[in-house]
Amino acid sequence: MAGAKLTVVAKIKAKPGMEARVKEELLALVAPTRSEPGCVNYDLHQALDDKSAFVFYENWRSKRDLDEHLQMPYLQALLGKVDQILAQPVEITLWEMISPEDK
Repeated sequence: MAGAKLTVVAKIKAKPGMEARVKEELLALVAPTRSEPGCVNYDLHQALDDKSAFVFYENWRSKRDLDEHLQMPYLQALLGKVDQILAQPVEITLWEMISPEDK
């Protein structure tokens, strides 16, 4: 998997009353992350029926590119605040596409 394209789904749950702040913090990650060389896409979503629930859908050229992303100062700064603003730890799952790509 070291050289294969990697999909990440990251689920985030804001503490009650912190929804707007979490949304702002997460949106601030989008532009700098999309400019990283290994980022294929980095899309933030908010649940329609639960404004405290967010999910990032991300694709990276490789696991190495994701690992480099996880060390970026803007992401590390947010990770330092999670205990204050999130209701639970971020749930991250890694995925490998098994269907053929569109041509």
